[in-house]
Amino acid sequence: MSQLTHSDSWAELIKHFEEIKDLHMRDLFAQDKSRFEKYSLKLNDILYDFSKNRITDKTLKLLLQLAKDAGLSEWIEKYFAGDRINHTENRPVLHTALRIQENTPVYVDDIDIIPEIRTERERVKHLAEKIRTRKWLGVTNQAITDVVNIGIGGSHLGPLMVTEALRAHALHDLNIHFVSNIDENHINDTLEYLNPETTFFIIASKTFTTQDTMVNAETARQWYINKIGSSEKIERHFSAVTSNVKLATEFGIAEDNIFKMWDWVGGRYSLWSAIGLSIVIAIGSEHFDDLLAGAYEADLHFKNAPLEENIPVMMALLGIWYNNFFKAQSMAVLPYDQRLHRFPAYLQQADMESNGKYVDREGHDVDYTTGPVIFGEIGIAAQHAFFQLLHQGTKLVPADILAPVYSFRCIARHHRALMSNVFAQTEALMKGKTEDDVYKELKLEGLDDEGIKKLMPYKVFPGNRPTSTFLFDTLDPKTLGTIIALYEHKIFVQGIIWNINSFDQWGVELGKQLAKNILNELNDAEKINSHDSSTNGLINYYKQRRPKKQ
Repeated sequence: MSQLTHSDSWAELIKHFEEIKDLHMRDLFAQDKSRFEKYSLKLNDILYDFSKNRITDKTLKLLLQLAKDAGLSEWIEKYFAGDRINHTENRPVLHTALRIQENTPVYVDDIDIIPEIRTERERVKHLAEKIRTRKWLGVTNQAITDVVNIGIGGSHLGPLMVTEALRAHALHDLNIHFVSNIDENHINDTLEYLNPETTFFIIASKTFTTQDTMVNAETARQWYINKIGSSEKIERHFSAVTSNVKLATEFGIAEDNIFKMWDWVGGRYSLWSAIGLSIVIAIGSEHFDDLLAGAYEADLHFKNAPLEENIPVMMALLGIWYNNFFKAQSMAVLPYDQRLHRFPAYLQQADMESNGKYVDREGHDVDYTTGPVIFGEIGIAAQHAFFQLLHQGTKLVPADILAPVYSFRCIARHHRALMSNVFAQTEALMKGKTEDDVYKELKLEGLDDEGIKKLMPYKVFPGNRPTSTFLFDTLDPKTLGTIIALYEHKIFVQGIIWNINSFDQWGVELGKQLAKNILNELNDAEKINSHDSSTNGLINYYKQRRPKKQ
């Protein structure tokens, strides 16, 4: 048995769970009229309401004790101080340093990294503003009209999510495209209507060797050469975010267009760095500064707020309560803001790549569940897709709901209809519909008792389905930065309590390694026998069936 499951606080939570597992939130709200005030927190214009959760004062007290027993406060200090908490890679974790607003030094190997961060950010802004103001000219002295970001993972999902979320703040005559899939259709469909004379590429790869990214980058480079007729002035159309300057320059990228990546920033936490070049091009330097400022305010809140008043801590503890005690293995993320349509996909990587681990920090297999399966969709669309399972399915799925008090244009007819769904769904998931409710409803519809009896089982909703709601004034850069950082810190807290390293991702590597070997096998027509029978069969079937030209 692990130290976590052997602890007194864990044992107390198991005992408490047995005491309250059958309590219904309808009754909890009926018994405590101040539940909303007690179980909601604010950070600037963001309200976090967690009152519609299956918790009591005792639940929170015991969960907070679990966090204290894990040494959470000490780990928070290590996190911000630059200690090498990514122990399997012997690295600090300092994406938070990228958004520091004061002149507070942060040291890595006795060197203050803040001046270098700011120098690199100014370089990014300089290039971005030249493109935005049409001063950056391509091979035929035309201004740039389209920017294509080529990356994968955090080099793709973060910038894509933010540029989509902040479209209202972007230049609408400057198009930003994102290519990640090695499937040729992704880059071919993107390039189909673009003009190489007015297209600018960002190649985002820390090593400049990532297969998915570099295959697409080579295709983009060849497309440019084929269309222009030579590689003339290719440096006017390509930039890179990488730590491998040598390979980037050999590719044809000018050193002035190569931006640094540091090993103390994980890919899924990198949108705040030069990986955000496409973001700065889209929304401008001032809005990017606001994004950083919003994240920094979340950092200060997480660092300084008492645990019981700390939004990321509460988010994390609720997740552990459902994951480890209710055995809920998934979590839904449901934005009711169209611009956040890529936010669930972004969080899938941020959370599941961070906490999808079965080995603890001491190298032992854990005897408890860790990271949940994250899924989600825009709330209104989800209501007509998978909310049936949330309401009446056999699985408990806690959900986070995010919604703006007003949108960018805020047409009242649209927005009030939107928000009526937010409030109705959280209430319906909490309350459900009892047999008495169904009986009265069907009686009013004119059904007799026999008809009601037949229909009754299908119309009852059990309720008691937990939701937490974020309400924010509007989705501006500062608010978005805060929301992203709150989720980053939530993930960190859960990793600490589960005693896992949230900042490595060795599970991503195995498939990559095997793909390299198999790629060599696909380059000839020889029959393969070096794998298991299924893999051999699939490879040989593919090689037999593919067109001869491929």
